[in-house]
Amino acid sequence: MSDYQITCCSTVDLDPATFERLDLKYVPFTFHLDGKDYFDDYGKSMPIKDFYDAMRNGSVPTTSQVSLGRYLDFWRPFLEAGQNILHLCLSSGISGSYNAAVLAAGEINSEYKNAKVVVIDSLCASSGYGLLMTKLAQKRDAGASFEEIVDYATKTRLEVQHWFFPSELTYLVRGGRVSKTSGLIGGALHICPLMNVDHKGQLIPRQKIRGKKRVMQAQIEMMKAHAKGGLDYDDLVYICNSDCMDDANYLKELVFKTFPRVKDVVIYSIGTVIGAHTGPGTLGLFFMGDERVD
Repeated sequence: MSDYQITCCSTVDLDPATFERLDLKYVPFTFHLDGKDYFDDYGKSMPIKDFYDAMRNGSVPTTSQVSLGRYLDFWRPFLEAGQNILHLCLSSGISGSYNAAVLAAGEINSEYKNAKVVVIDSLCASSGYGLLMTKLAQKRDAGASFEEIVDYATKTRLEVQHWFFPSELTYLVRGGRVSKTSGLIGGALHICPLMNVDHKGQLIPRQKIRGKKRVMQAQIEMMKAHAKGGLDYDDLVYICNSDCMDDANYLKELVFKTFPRVKDVVIYSIGTVIGAHTGPGTLGLFFMGDERVD
């Protein structure tokens, strides 16, 4: 057993098999839907397809971040086992979970003298956050010490490129992220806004593109421009989707066609917390690239 544990929040949008393979542990966010509360736990509390079908039928979920108390309960077993903890949070540009985690770490570090919790703002989201966690697990397995893994996380987090789009603006309108007028016009013209996560970890619209295949090609162009090694990129690629697997598979084919040295392209589902804000029909592309500077 390692002398430290890497932990995260459920909003990394990986899957249970990946958590087990990488020995990563997560603490779940929660969501409220149709009068009930659920954990964001990769389909255990509610199948992910049922969640998106409910949204299509008019349900409007709300989400809650991890509380200070839940962080304390989550971390204590690792500290009791004598392990230090490196915890990465969903970007502070998207959620307040980082602030809660910092407060919890301060409290628990005063309680345990022989182990410690270090909290880092990932400045990442969804499976981009998951890609960063994967890189950390690989670094740990290569023998990195706790101090080295903390340093690596801080230096690497802005190298995770996020490029995604929602194909339906309805859900962004419901959440107040797009005006009703813009949503109506954009929907009528089949506009898919290409967005990314900037250096502050905030979601930023970059282009307005008409049609899904065009915006997927734009994702590929962004990968050409920003991936490490350009067309010779040979690292992992993650794709996330909110119940639009045909689109995810099409994008995967484009990646392999354009970047022949890519090791693997893994498709994950967008979980219930991120999906509550993006809605069904959202597709993200994540890879290691140049540092995000704006």
